[in-house]
Amino acid sequence: MNALTLHRLHFAFTITFHYIFPQLTMGLALLILILKTVALRTGDEKYAAAARFWAQIFAINFAMGVVTGIPMEFQFGTNWSRFSKAAGGVIGQPLAMEGVFSFFLESSFLGVFLFGEKRLGPKAHWVSAFLVFAGSWLSGFFIIATDAWMQHPVGYVIGNNGEIVLTSLVGLLTNPWLIWQYLHNMIASVVTGSFVMAAIGAFYLLTARHQEYGRVFVKLGVVAGMISSFLMVFPTGDGQGKNVALLQPPTLAAMEGLFQTENGAPLAIVGQVDMEKKRLDNPITIPHALSFLTYQRWGAEVKGMNEFAADRLPDNVPLLYYSYHIMVGLGTILIGAMALASFSLWRGKLYETRSLLWLLMLLLPFPYIATTAGWMTAEMGRQPWLIYGIMRTQEGVSPYVSSGSALFTLLGFMGIYTILGILFLFLVGREIEEGPGG
Repeated sequence: MNALTLHRLHFAFTITFHYIFPQLTMGLALLILILKTVALRTGDEKYAAAARFWAQIFAINFAMGVVTGIPMEFQFGTNWSRFSKAAGGVIGQPLAMEGVFSFFLESSFLGVFLFGEKRLGPKAHWVSAFLVFAGSWLSGFFIIATDAWMQHPVGYVIGNNGEIVLTSLVGLLTNPWLIWQYLHNMIASVVTGSFVMAAIGAFYLLTARHQEYGRVFVKLGVVAGMISSFLMVFPTGDGQGKNVALLQPPTLAAMEGLFQTENGAPLAIVGQVDMEKKRLDNPITIPHALSFLTYQRWGAEVKGMNEFAADRLPDNVPLLYYSYHIMVGLGTILIGAMALASFSLWRGKLYETRSLLWLLMLLLPFPYIATTAGWMTAEMGRQPWLIYGIMRTQEGVSPYVSSGSALFTLLGFMGIYTILGILFLFLVGREIEEGPGG
């Protein structure tokens, strides 16, 4: 295995493991704020205790996110030094703003929220919850701004020595790719947070423990999950899909498994990619649906992979295609599950319907899988470009880090992160066992 492949695997592993944690903190930040708002409006201690419980889960995730996120950023210099040298003046701006403006805001007021409730009044404590939420979502904005620039670079010029010089910070922060990617990502974090909250609530109800809190968790998780799951599809998913169609047409063709340009292109629900014969095997399609979803016209032309040179197509079309369809398929299942749970909640039967409670509990890992598949779709879709249209992936790698060194550190990271994962599960499990108000 060559050094480039190992560097890519190294970064893929660390960022995939890292993102397990911030997606939950960003989703929980909103849900905790909702619990604190209800507590403030009603004066019901139950909601304040529920917010404190989830703040403990939030804090564990936040700490794990910091521990796994810092090494990931160092990899820009160790594994991708030529990329850092060329683009550091651009990506350094939003990454620095994330650290200075949002990370310190979030971490500082998380401490205030966790340890200052007895010293603060109810309104001041609510403000601390709001600032944790603001810091968390602002952090996501700056990180997504960095990735969005790599997907659709704007506001730059190429310097005399080949370096990329930022000419408009405003342009970077208002990148048309950024808006929909940010909203789609943050709504996905709410989906994750909602399913986790509903799953823990369902666990309490099924085991007949902390049942009053279990009902609160299930109700908020299902309502927030229903709303956010639909928002994932429209308008955020639709908007992001239009970005891909307009700005990365080879990616759209690969994601959809569309080998030939078609007027009234069908939408492939399932099928197996055959790159040798350039076709989908055993496809199940909806006629004309891809044209309509992309251009709002049933007969619109959608460019297939035949329109693009081989070096413009994503490196691994089958993996991109399957990742995208896993994301869409799981998203559809999650919407269906929340629709059933919402209907049962509306009828007043959800808390006693054990089959639906089991469903909510067992679905806990699937938002994580869907989000991972979504990020795989975004990042593999950009390939073979590290910075779309400017720098190819092989041009950004560190030239003097051997494959042996990359493999050694990758195995080391896997071992350390396995220990961290076990520690995380132990700490979260202990909090769940103790329960709210414990």
